[in-house]
Amino acid sequence: MPAIVPAPAHHEPSGAAPFVLGPDVRIVVPDGDDAVLAVAEHLAALLAPSAVGEPRVVTGDDDGPGAVVLRGTAPDGARAEAYEITVSAHRVELAAAGALGLFRAATTLAQLTEGGTVAAGRVADAPRYAWRGLSIDVVRHWFPPAVLREVVDLMASYKLNVLHLHLTDDQGWRLEIASRPRLTAVSGRTQVGGEEAGFLTAQDYAELVAYAAARHVLVVPEIDVPGHTNAALHAYGELTPSGEPTDAYLGIEVGHSQISLNEPATAGFLRDVFADVAALTPGRYVHMGGDEVRTMDPAEYREFVTEASRVVADTGKLPVVWQEAAVADLPDGALVQLWDPGMSTAPILAAAERGHDVILSPAKHVYLDMKYARGDRLGLDWAGTVELDGAYDWDPDDYVPGLDPARVRGVEAAVWTETLTTREELFTMLLPRLAAVAEVAWTPQEARSIDSLRMRLPAHAERWAAAGLAYHASPGVDWPR
Repeated sequence: MPAIVPAPAHHEPSGAAPFVLGPDVRIVVPDGDDAVLAVAEHLAALLAPSAVGEPRVVTGDDDGPGAVVLRGTAPDGARAEAYEITVSAHRVELAAAGALGLFRAATTLAQLTEGGTVAAGRVADAPRYAWRGLSIDVVRHWFPPAVLREVVDLMASYKLNVLHLHLTDDQGWRLEIASRPRLTAVSGRTQVGGEEAGFLTAQDYAELVAYAAARHVLVVPEIDVPGHTNAALHAYGELTPSGEPTDAYLGIEVGHSQISLNEPATAGFLRDVFADVAALTPGRYVHMGGDEVRTMDPAEYREFVTEASRVVADTGKLPVVWQEAAVADLPDGALVQLWDPGMSTAPILAAAERGHDVILSPAKHVYLDMKYARGDRLGLDWAGTVELDGAYDWDPDDYVPGLDPARVRGVEAAVWTETLTTREELFTMLLPRLAAVAEVAWTPQEARSIDSLRMRLPAHAERWAAAGLAYHASPGVDWPR
């Protein structure tokens, strides 16, 4: 297996002479489609470091040697992300239903390239799951748009397609809301430990969403209610029973804050905030949290989540909720996200029976803020430690006993930032585990092997180092020295 991550469903080396990225290499788009041309430009940039000369993008028919051809020729009904790559000594062909599949093919072709050549053979590939995500907490500690763009680039390189932004919590509020400007004016600069933070303006957010979309990554914003809400209570005292704003919270404990439908200001707050978030977000989904609400009566909690999910649905978006909220009467199309393997899965199973799909984010496998090993400086360990093999060695289809595999929408890693303060710390916790999770989410179970992954990762570590991305040298891998 070449150093492709995630591993493709099928790879057949031919043993013939490789394709050489010589000075005559060109990226060919036969029909001149604008979306495919954008993929061609992206592929040219990916191949440029390995090519002799600068790969150029051309349109029209081109049967000559040195052509890398992008064709939207997949059969009718093919999945959008499925693709094929055929490599001979003189020519490379990428085929897919359209730009999305060709983008995935371009990612694989870049990883097939080594020493200025591409090994001859055929790749036929498609994702195992539709939802392949990463949730990143920018509240506990703030990470600015430049770092988030690097995260998007890393995600795209591993065929991850959902960036779930945790934008609100007890410590701060990270998205400008036109109808409630005090959310960022008061709570946009606070974070764990008291150092000054920042937030995404509406323009920052729009630019990030567009940057991600160009790389076929969907941004899903999370406004966490009814818990994890101290930043909102600090900015708007009318949301509290006393009418007085709470103090800023700069610690890392959870479960001590809530907003309630009993307060007259709450209903309008929910409507306005979610309407503004929906207006800023072109994607289909808005995450509304629902986790770790430890001071609310269960009946009141169920009523709140039911009402808040209707508010989200009224904006035209589909709500995503953490697993506790599976007890609510959720709108059609809502997704439930498992995170705590210690909780009863009965509400999730019941929600699946009602037609809701499930995203799997089990903390003991894919919470990438968990320490790699006991005693590490970075990370937490409430769910145990998570090394490379722990992130990799599990099967989403049988993870929840009784859950129909057809209801597993996908897999999403998460990184919470209570202990992470710098770009270097963030990427150290992401890598190499994010690559492992990407393979869990993309590759068929029967095509996965942790031993194979360990052999493929050193080539990726060289790319990480070249991009200035820190990583953890997990044991069992022959990392570059």
